[in-house]
Amino acid sequence: MACSASDLAPLLSTTVNSTGAATYLCSQFTTISNQLSDTSYAVNNTYLLFSAYLVFAMQLGFAMLCAGSVRAKNTMNIMLTNVLDAAAGGLSYYLFGYAFAFGSPSNGFIGRHFFGLEDFPTPLADYSFFLYQWAFAIAAAGITSGSIAERTQFVAYLIYSTFLTGFVYPVVSHWLWSGDGWANPAKSDNNLLFGSGAIDFAGSGVVHMVGGIAGLWGAFIEGPRIGRFDRNGQSVALRGHSASLVVLGSFLLWFGWYGFNPGSFLIILKSYGGDAGGYYGQWSAVGRTAVTTTLAGSTAALTTLFGKRLLSGHWNVVDVCNGLLGGFAAITAGCSVVEPWAAIICGFVAAWVLIGCNKLADKLQYDDPLEAAQLHGGCGMWGLLFTGLFAKKAYVNEVYPNKPGRPYGLFMGGGGKLLAAQIIEILVILGWVSATMGPLFYGLHKLKLLRISAEDEMAGMDLTRHGGFAYAYDAEDDASGKSSFMMKKVQPSKNTTPNGDSPAINV
Repeated sequence: MACSASDLAPLLSTTVNSTGAATYLCSQFTTISNQLSDTSYAVNNTYLLFSAYLVFAMQLGFAMLCAGSVRAKNTMNIMLTNVLDAAAGGLSYYLFGYAFAFGSPSNGFIGRHFFGLEDFPTPLADYSFFLYQWAFAIAAAGITSGSIAERTQFVAYLIYSTFLTGFVYPVVSHWLWSGDGWANPAKSDNNLLFGSGAIDFAGSGVVHMVGGIAGLWGAFIEGPRIGRFDRNGQSVALRGHSASLVVLGSFLLWFGWYGFNPGSFLIILKSYGGDAGGYYGQWSAVGRTAVTTTLAGSTAALTTLFGKRLLSGHWNVVDVCNGLLGGFAAITAGCSVVEPWAAIICGFVAAWVLIGCNKLADKLQYDDPLEAAQLHGGCGMWGLLFTGLFAKKAYVNEVYPNKPGRPYGLFMGGGGKLLAAQIIEILVILGWVSATMGPLFYGLHKLKLLRISAEDEMAGMDLTRHGGFAYAYDAEDDASGKSSFMMKKVQPSKNTTPNGDSPAINV
């Protein structure tokens, strides 16, 4: 586009051409406006795509965390289930899940358009939005797989993962995030729950509670792993085989959470106006959300470090990593509407919620190898309550501007309506996931499709179900000349040494 005085002069020299001059000027301004609009769409879609890539990278974090948290004999199995969550979830979310979640116009309970992305994209949603929401859906499925690790049949993973990402999770996300959802704080008709709606900005309830409660039912119906509790009901630690993988997975999840929470703004080019000047807009809120996320996770990690030291006498890196993730799960609901100092409170309480839930799990002989139900379910619940207590008025009105003067945090002077809406969200998620995933796992149990045999569980699923162990070790002193050997079950031989000492070990 070019516009110069030489172009305008002939048109403005006589009144006859004044209309032509106006037309020309308007066309140029229209062109400028269109180009700015195109640029805005491009920037916002690029921002959302980058956030989607970060959230998808969390699958690698889940895979590493899960692998390190199970025993070596089940490593390939848990890694395969993480791949399955993404692959099966991709197809089910494409065919059904996205339509149930965001198929507007619809009712407040479930969407009914865009099955198989038919008639898509729309002015309100592009492919980047689908990809971002799919990454969230498979995150919920990944949470559940950790709860039922080391004892679940492969076919059960296929069934539950498809059902969770294709139906159970999308319905909850429709309630809270679709413009038609009955609990959405940005509902299009402004008919809001308690005049507020439930604020679950990035999914403490929608993602973490759904995945955690689903895992709770799966692990409860399956029962604990063999050897997890002794005959007296006392807890026996079945520790994962690699703290290194746990730490690696935790850092990858931390990195991905910067797409999970700040990315949930969906767009970044939005000015909040007012007297603050051009430096303040949604880009500032995005930065603040990253800060609150960081502070909550960091505080939870340190609180867990010293709390577990006082309780057990050890500095345990695995416990610290779980505490870190518990802080992230908790702040996810209110990360955009709370002050940084409040995020520190969120993380501190989240650490003790996780510690308390783990103590309760041991008392009830509940076995969750990754503490997924306690971490994501328990800390997710706390995150929703925390938002109802500490959401700041100014931030709530910036993030949800469709209804000025809406309720905000109880401790911030905003009354109890937002807190009431948060409690309602907790109750309906508990009820919905229990009513759907509970019968599914129970049905699989009755059909003998849920749990593997005791023999397979003792030997390890890598050997019995996946053709061999995950690790190969170099044997530098192997006299046979072979460069490596596969790890096998260690058993005492029938023979003793000539002097009657302890029996030799066959590897």
